[in-house]
Amino acid sequence: MNAKSGKSTPASQQSNAAEKLHAPLARLLRPLVRLCIRSGMTFPALAQLLRELFVNVAEHDFALEGKEQTDSRVSLLTGIHRKEVARLRGAGAPVHETPATLSRTSAIIARWLAAPEFTDAKGEPLPLPRTAEGDAPSFEQLVQSITKDVRPRAVLDEWLDRKLVAINGDDEIVLIDTGFVPHGDDDRKWHYLGRNLHDHVAAAAENVSGPAPRFMERAVHYDGLSPKLAKLLEERSRELAMEALKVANREANRALAKDKGGNSRWNFGVYVFQEDLDGKSDDGSEGGPS
Repeated sequence: MNAKSGKSTPASQQSNAAEKLHAPLARLLRPLVRLCIRSGMTFPALAQLLRELFVNVAEHDFALEGKEQTDSRVSLLTGIHRKEVARLRGAGAPVHETPATLSRTSAIIARWLAAPEFTDAKGEPLPLPRTAEGDAPSFEQLVQSITKDVRPRAVLDEWLDRKLVAINGDDEIVLIDTGFVPHGDDDRKWHYLGRNLHDHVAAAAENVSGPAPRFMERAVHYDGLSPKLAKLLEERSRELAMEALKVANREANRALAKDKGGNSRWNFGVYVFQEDLDGKSDDGSEGGPS
């Protein structure tokens, strides 16, 4: 069944697709299973979460237009017993909300990296005084351009504590890391895990489900490299990726000022990965763009 068109997919095609999905899904889930074990999430807990999500997705994403989604049909789609479906309906709904502090922090940093009044000739974020006269750029002006609900001093104290910024010898506020990446015991890192992996997997799933790729989802990959070359390529790709993100952020920030707003959302992400495989490739590929 095609969730968007409401048309049925022949059982033979579904069976073939399910068989082909087995190997890539096993590879996709392996690092997530490793994360589950490392974080103390047991198989029964994960299985319960999957049951809830299977029911939730079947209930909402595979409903037929103009017809009420029944327990029996959800059971048919998921393979979960009808009594269990009745118990689970309404549970396991994905959480889309972004924590308020995370949204505010990201928005302020994005503006610091994009707005011409807060960047130098090379597009790098300027060191900012705490306050300034008139229209001169300052940290206070930066924060208030995004929100007036939180005092700039409170934002500064939080950022100093999280080591997002530092105070230089001229008593100016300097952005330490141009990419806000929560780490350590910062719980906001789990939000990014869910959001970014969701969007990457959603793009890839759309691309294999339709007649033609809908989203840009590509990678450059080489196997059989020396550890030294792999490290050099990782460092260089980080530089290229950050430059691409900065350019995209500047253009989006400028366009946002003229946008009327709506319910759409956009995510432009990059990833860099490198590992040692003892001279073996886990997929037999030779390398190159894909």
